[in-house]
Amino acid sequence: MRILLVEDDPELGSGVTASLKREHFAVDWVTDGPSASTALTTSQYDLVILDLGLPRMSGLQVLRQLRARGEAQKALPVLITTAMDSVTDRVEGLDAGADDYLVKPFALDELHARVRALIRRRNAATSNMLVHGRLTFDIASRQATADGSPLELSVREAGILEVLLLRAGRAVTKEQLMEGLCAWDSDISLNAIEVYVHRLRKKLEPAGIQVRTFRGLGYCIDKATPPGTDKAILLAPEKAAPMVSAHGSSHAQ
Repeated sequence: MRILLVEDDPELGSGVTASLKREHFAVDWVTDGPSASTALTTSQYDLVILDLGLPRMSGLQVLRQLRARGEAQKALPVLITTAMDSVTDRVEGLDAGADDYLVKPFALDELHARVRALIRRRNAATSNMLVHGRLTFDIASRQATADGSPLELSVREAGILEVLLLRAGRAVTKEQLMEGLCAWDSDISLNAIEVYVHRLRKKLEPAGIQVRTFRGLGYCIDKATPPGTDKAILLAPEKAAPMVSAHGSSHAQ
């Protein structure tokens, strides 16, 4: 999953960036309002962590501009972080389009939990545990098991599996996976995506999970169906922001 962090305090920004990367998120960090607005128009993100007290353009201005840009940007989760904790400040931020509000100083563990909750909410997941047939994936620990036995996945493979499970039944393109797996300070090629998907497919096949390739659309894991019902693929190309990612090496390993 790829996150945009908008924070002008260098010590806090550095600490939050490092902590999110340890949780295997890809993070882009900017320090002022105009830079945030530019990033949101040129890149795709799964979540924004937005400080209100920014130089050159306030966080509320950034948020209002974001929500005015279209349906995809209206759906992008935004977590406000600010030292202003009055009821009026909270109401103003939420009314401007924020999804959650975290008052500084905050515990990093709470930040991580709120980030995971917002991502789950966007993808209609009800818990950190994604269950798909004999496969279970824990969003928090990024651990996968098949029939209770751990699967050895690389950081990149786990990131791809997460998005495919969250978007089960819908196609995700290689380009979307590539952008979501990488922050600005890393890089990955389309060929590397193919390698990661190939390796992931081989590891999932023994558990009866198929990663399908649809020419011109991308990759898809069939949507899970209850026992005793007919199996159907609900397939549609992704139109919103890609839901991918994990921090790690930029080359196939």
